[in-house]
Amino acid sequence: MTAEQAADAPKPKRALVVMAHPDDAEFLCAGTVARLCREGWLVWYCLATSGDKGTKDPDMTRERLAGIREAEQREACRILGCQDVIFLRYPDGWVEPNDELRGQIVRLIRELKPDTVITWDGFRRGFNHNDHRAVGIATYDAVYPASRDPLYYPEHIADGLDWHRVSELLLAGADEPDHFIDIADTFDTKIEALLAHTSQVARDQPRDEWVAGFRRRMREQAEHTGIGFAEAFRRVTLRA
Repeated sequence: MTAEQAADAPKPKRALVVMAHPDDAEFLCAGTVARLCREGWLVWYCLATSGDKGTKDPDMTRERLAGIREAEQREACRILGCQDVIFLRYPDGWVEPNDELRGQIVRLIRELKPDTVITWDGFRRGFNHNDHRAVGIATYDAVYPASRDPLYYPEHIADGLDWHRVSELLLAGADEPDHFIDIADTFDTKIEALLAHTSQVARDQPRDEWVAGFRRRMREQAEHTGIGFAEAFRRVTLRA
């Protein structure tokens, strides 16, 4: 390929996955992430916390657990084919959808320039984790309108970043999803990425039993919805 041909070649699409804890994305959207990576997309993760509360071990420390869970998340991202994972390292359980968090997400959007952002549905009703709601709301507000308006966080512009318009927002864990992505071809990769979270997944039973149970639940869900192996989202399309 010549330099001119390389310049004219279409650039790969990009996605940013913003979640609260390690393993959130693997349960919610790892099949979708694996599919995007196979299709040539560049995908990054951003996690608000390092999951430093997710244990029943009374001898575990927050610092040690955070290190374990960050390593597990990096391995899951390697399995899926992601570019990188960014940890914001807020305390687990204490995330707030404030100006600081929103600004950090806006900066990442302006740096990475994703076409699609995947995050929690922060407006989900019923039982839900505070951190999930906070991350979903902060990310929604970062995508629209903050990242696309240079008068929001003008220090980013002063640092040489430009505003960026995200085209699509996929909200995971929604009460009433309206967008379903077929993950039949990447379901095994999703399971492999889930099993990378050894401190959280299949802790109390043999791995093969856990995998069989997970497959069974997915089949039952597919029979109930008639959609097949799929991950569900509420989709927001953003225009100029």
